Amino acid sequence: MNVELARFNMIEQQIRPWEVLDQSVLSLLSAVRREDFVPASHRAMAFVDMQTPLLDAEPNGPCMLEPKVEARLLQELQVQRHEKVLEVGTGSGFMAALLGHRAMQVLTLELRPELVPTARQNLRRSGLTNVSVIEGDGAAGLPAEAPFDVILLSGSVAEVPRALLEQLKIGGRLAAVVGEPPIMCARLFTRVGAEAWSEIDLFDTAAPRLAGFEEPSRFHF
Repeated sequence: MNVELARFNMIEQQIRPWEVLDQSVLSLLSAVRREDFVPASHRAMAFVDMQTPLLDAEPNGPCMLEPKVEARLLQELQVQRHEKVLEVGTGSGFMAALLGHRAMQVLTLELRPELVPTARQNLRRSGLTNVSVIEGDGAAGLPAEAPFDVILLSGSVAEVPRALLEQLKIGGRLAAVVGEPPIMCARLFTRVGAEAWSEIDLFDTAAPRLAGFEEPSRFHF
């Protein structure tokens, strides 16, 4: 496989048509080697427009989201160099790597212990020193490290827990895929006051449920 041609085609044929036009995001996707974060057994799928399983024993388990979904979420969050980011659902570490290139600091939570060492190795190999992989329950967030400028849920939830929304700074943003299969959408929340959040729906999609988020939080605005 011509890796660089496959990467170019991924960007031009999948990502750009999905309204990802921020040149800094497109350049980052050209530079970060997605294939290094894909399990060896699925390396041929690194640039394909589909979700990529992370555990051979669980084909319907945790996965990398489609490249176009990752790119669109990154664009919508508009992460800045001075910001502190929390990611929930590390997986293989690819999204954390993208965030690490844009933010000052990234803390990423992974509940599945079998994924943690692989993600750490992938990120270390990429030379990122501002990303920390933490094994833990993403539904609780990291209150001791809050507040965050940005929180990203790299998977789906029935509802976003209030505990996570409360860990945003005022002006901070949280992105997540929300809903019940097969109807889900990517949603962007912004904290606009001490007890107030706005939200907008970004695009329709579907994603596997994040570990630890199987039950709805029952929180409503």
